[in-house]
Amino acid sequence: MNHSELDFLTIYTRFQSPVTTQNCSEHCAPYNELGIPFCCDSRHTISTAYLAEWDYLRTNSDLWRQWEGRNQEDTMYLRSQTPDGHVLIACLGYKLCNRQFRSFVCRAFPFFPYVTIRGQFIGLTYYWEYEDRCWVINNLQLISSKFVAEFIAAFDEIFKYIPQEKENYRYHSSRMRRSFSIRHRAIPLLHRDGHVYEVTPRNGNLQQVSVTNLPRFGPYKIADEMPFPDEMNASMQDSDS
Repeated sequence: MNHSELDFLTIYTRFQSPVTTQNCSEHCAPYNELGIPFCCDSRHTISTAYLAEWDYLRTNSDLWRQWEGRNQEDTMYLRSQTPDGHVLIACLGYKLCNRQFRSFVCRAFPFFPYVTIRGQFIGLTYYWEYEDRCWVINNLQLISSKFVAEFIAAFDEIFKYIPQEKENYRYHSSRMRRSFSIRHRAIPLLHRDGHVYEVTPRNGNLQQVSVTNLPRFGPYKIADEMPFPDEMNASMQDSDS
């Protein structure tokens, strides 16, 4: 693995478009009891950085520090689960975020590269563990095409210098296929070709779909199923009559 050849100033410059034009934190934070966006709450997510990235961040910014758990046991366990070539990091908090120095993981969240069983990086899907919390996952129709293009270009660069990372994501994609297969669900995929597909986990077949037909989860599903105000008014008028 050749982390040292990665130029994170260049990578950050080329990968800085927001996931969506909306401020997603305003949509998800109200559902967190602390009022913090889930992706910025260390109880829900812990960020990692590549070694070369960590060198860049700590040299150029005071936003980040190495992450430490509530106790030594937690810290040692999570560090043991961290892939080689990565370090666990924590920021000063979302209110003090300096977007110029957001980590690579922060820029990509909630997505990761989807790699087929044959090792082809064909697009991006999401960390399914956050389906019930992440507003972005529940509003894929609002994802910026520019973000998708920058995401793919950035990971192409990462994979060029760190081939093992592609293998790591191939393994993670296989975990997703197993999980979705057990639940008889298709995997949402934002493809390199600009279209949205559902992947059949059993055989990897792609079926192009309308992004607006993808399911929602948790409180976002409940909100989506609530009647519109005019429907509520009509319902109340019917009950009065």
